[in-house]
Amino acid sequence: MKVIDHLRNNHGPCISFEIIPPLKGQMIRHVYEDIEPLLEFKPRFINVTYHREEYVFKEREGGLLEKFSIRKRPGTVGICAALMYKYDIDTVPHIICGGFSREETENALIDLHYLGVHNALVVRGDPIKTETYFKPHPRGHSHASELLQQIKAMNKGVYLDQDIEDPWATDFCVGVAGYPEKHFEAPNQAADLRNLARKVELGAEYVITQMCFDADRFLAFVEQCRGLGIEVPILPGIKPLSSFNQVRSFPTLFHIEIPEALLAELDHCKSNHDVELVGREWAVTQCRKLLAGGVPGLHFYTMSRSGPTREVLKAIL
Repeated sequence: MKVIDHLRNNHGPCISFEIIPPLKGQMIRHVYEDIEPLLEFKPRFINVTYHREEYVFKEREGGLLEKFSIRKRPGTVGICAALMYKYDIDTVPHIICGGFSREETENALIDLHYLGVHNALVVRGDPIKTETYFKPHPRGHSHASELLQQIKAMNKGVYLDQDIEDPWATDFCVGVAGYPEKHFEAPNQAADLRNLARKVELGAEYVITQMCFDADRFLAFVEQCRGLGIEVPILPGIKPLSSFNQVRSFPTLFHIEIPEALLAELDHCKSNHDVELVGREWAVTQCRKLLAGGVPGLHFYTMSRSGPTREVLKAIL
């Protein structure tokens, strides 16, 4: 089933999760172990992130450095298919611009179509560590809107090779990312909202937001979207905090703010266990407020650790 159908036809809040592929060399059982404790909450779909290449330099004879491209977390397409057939849950691969040519993107989408995966979340992707700003593949896309247009063209049977005879059309339901606190590269909130509105005009069917710890800010973001004519479902991204490292790193990594009231509670924590308790209670209150505000569902970022998300869901469902 398509994500948009889950959002429109679901009885009660649509629960979904986002997971990351295991590091290269690890087994898919780690993914299963992360997901299985959450199956009792009947998730409608599971997002699987896509990770672009990184570059490392290795010293060779004579002291010369050689540049290598590596992908630390491959396997998105395979994981999506495995989860779908093992648990009968719809999966949503992230499709990214960075590191991929248009042809590579087309071939990945063909693989997904063959496997029966008919959902995709389109994101540009962030710069890699060795880049000061995002650099697209020389034959790839610079913006998520361009990638969205490629997928929508395939849904009409239009491929890069225009000489294909009797091409079949794909049938992807495409979502995009939203940013209640503004994408970090956008000049201001209004420009960021206009960019989101353009992606919806191009055919995006729903929005999943970056994690946000402020329910009021999320609900205000939805109102701003509606004011611009963005009427598609908008799902809030939820992440229960569980460690001091997350408190320190999330604002920089994800370009988000931690509300002052939450920081005041975290200041009393003496251990990661304390942080997890505070993070859980904050997320429970946040989710209840979001549900009361009429959100169509809740999208949890598990980050390969299902425990905190499970405790929040036990409290609210």
